[in-house]
Amino acid sequence: MAKFVYRMQNILDIKEKIENQEKIAYGLANARLVEEQDKLRAILVRRAGYEAQSRELVTGSIKIREIKECKRAIDIMKSQQRRQMMNVHAAERNVEQARERLNAAMIERKTHERLREKAFETFKEELKQEESKEIDQRVSYTYHGREPEEKQ
Repeated sequence: MAKFVYRMQNILDIKEKIENQEKIAYGLANARLVEEQDKLRAILVRRAGYEAQSRELVTGSIKIREIKECKRAIDIMKSQQRRQMMNVHAAERNVEQARERLNAAMIERKTHERLREKAFETFKEELKQEESKEIDQRVSYTYHGREPEEKQ
């Protein structure tokens, strides 16, 4: 029996490897986004702590130096928060780009898999036709081979 060999199998293999690499890149980009979001949450928590401390300092006995230090710390946290939000947005863009590349790689792989399936279906049809032709030839040979014997 004939064996099916897809002549573009090496291209399909490459497409599968590219897709796997894009999955890894997407996972890394997603992990980086989570990491940046965690950093932002930590900054927000620290800022909230400084703001709470600032409110306590204002309500009790007024200590100017401590109030100024707390206000300075809040300003620093605000600037860190802005920078971290920019980092989060950059990480989100990277995740989106990685997702788009992954989708493109998946589409290419699926296209090549469909081409392989169509080639296999064509192969099966050709094999079926060859078998049918061979059967017809055998039947024809058997029929025509016996006919002269009966006439003698």
